[in-house]
Amino acid sequence: MTGDDAEELAVEQALALVGGRNQTRGRADDQAHDRANDQARHRADDRTGDQTGNQAGDQMPHNQNPGAPADPHPAPCTTPSPSPALPWDRARAVAARAGRGGPLAVVRLPLDRALGHVLAEPLAALTDLPSFDTSAMDGWAVAGPGPWTYEEGVSLLAGVGGSPAARLPDGTAVRIATGARTPADTTAVIRSEHAHVDEARGLLSTRRPVVTGQDIRPRGQECRSGDELVPAGTVVTPAVLGLAAAAGYDALPAVPRPRVDVLVLGDELLAAGLPHDGLIRDALGPMLGPWLRALGAEVSGPRRLGDDAEALREALTSSDADLIVTTGGTASGPVDHVHPVLAALGAELLVDGVTVRPGHPMLLARFAPDGPHLVGLPGNPLAAVSGLLTLAEPLLAGLAGRPAQDAYRALVHADVPGHPHDTRLVPVVHRAGRAGGRDHVAPLRYNGPAMLRGIAAADGLAVVPAGGVRSGTEVEILDLPWAPATPWTEGCFT
Repeated sequence: MTGDDAEELAVEQALALVGGRNQTRGRADDQAHDRANDQARHRADDRTGDQTGNQAGDQMPHNQNPGAPADPHPAPCTTPSPSPALPWDRARAVAARAGRGGPLAVVRLPLDRALGHVLAEPLAALTDLPSFDTSAMDGWAVAGPGPWTYEEGVSLLAGVGGSPAARLPDGTAVRIATGARTPADTTAVIRSEHAHVDEARGLLSTRRPVVTGQDIRPRGQECRSGDELVPAGTVVTPAVLGLAAAAGYDALPAVPRPRVDVLVLGDELLAAGLPHDGLIRDALGPMLGPWLRALGAEVSGPRRLGDDAEALREALTSSDADLIVTTGGTASGPVDHVHPVLAALGAELLVDGVTVRPGHPMLLARFAPDGPHLVGLPGNPLAAVSGLLTLAEPLLAGLAGRPAQDAYRALVHADVPGHPHDTRLVPVVHRAGRAGGRDHVAPLRYNGPAMLRGIAAADGLAVVPAGGVRSGTEVEILDLPWAPATPWTEGCFT
């Protein structure tokens, strides 16, 4: 079985588990059953560890038919049997596959609007680059051996004249500017600082040996017309814009950015001011929009709904986004409405809990075979970041046509405790090796589910397997889409 086949089988098994199929799958089913039991054992821990205040959330009833007509008045929250939580890597694979599930739309964007989009097609050169032989330096174009005669006051300038320059006879020279077309039969370009001009005799000589072709950019040196410059899936950077313009493009074939709505749930959240009287500041509303934009999405301003099932239902049914991100309400508290509302709307749960800490009660749902999708994040800030990187990032990459990121591993420079059963995501910062040592990552303090101080200093998260790792162990690293703007001091956070 190839690596791709193994991944496809793993994803199929994951979808079968969350879809409620009853086929026997040997040891994999036994492990899933154990995870379900473990999820039930730790449900109370989830409410305090991965949620904020009363944002604790329900599980989707198993007797709900995703294709049934929507009930405009969801039934009161009940206590259903928990669905098996997926392993962290399996959940990410399901999210990535969901993002790649449909054909990509293609739009043609002018160069001044294409920045940050993903190319929908390979970028092929529309012309040779350069499209004619040009001078790479200010100096003299010469033909044949020297010394060379020249005509005073005659120069070849870039952009002057649309036809090929006249032939340059042997033994002659002409002044030339950088980027100007070189005359036919030019042997080389002599830089101005290497040339000696004898005005009295009208002769040019050189202080250095002349090599045929020196300081000339021949036609097609960079590419020939039709050559692929960058592949489909490339993010359009300023450099890609410059290359596209040089290669003859006025507009680029791009994948539209996925559109995302952010719904912030919770009556206990303040939009401004200091926390007071049991109310706390909303940290996720200001954070998620910029984070999702850094992942390549178009994001609307966050909507604060409180703990209101009907308001949530109305927001979900009126949204025209490709992805809806909710915060809080994904566990099983009395005011956690995400699961009951999704059930009433006939949504299909692709991921219903992940064996990861923080962020265990995250979920991924789909409203129709081709979307839109919903990612339900826990209410606590670092738990929400865990859900964002576990489910939203691979889903958005697929929707935007971005190729999957290659995983990489790094040495961790400390013992990192693990959860007994689940994966942990721990904020880390990269450090340069000293005295010939290898570069490594250092885990950061303040990594509790409700804390942002550690992730604010981090440039990645370490994927720590169950049981933890010892110092010097290689761990998988999830990069953040930025690096800290401030050179944090290690002693404050590690």
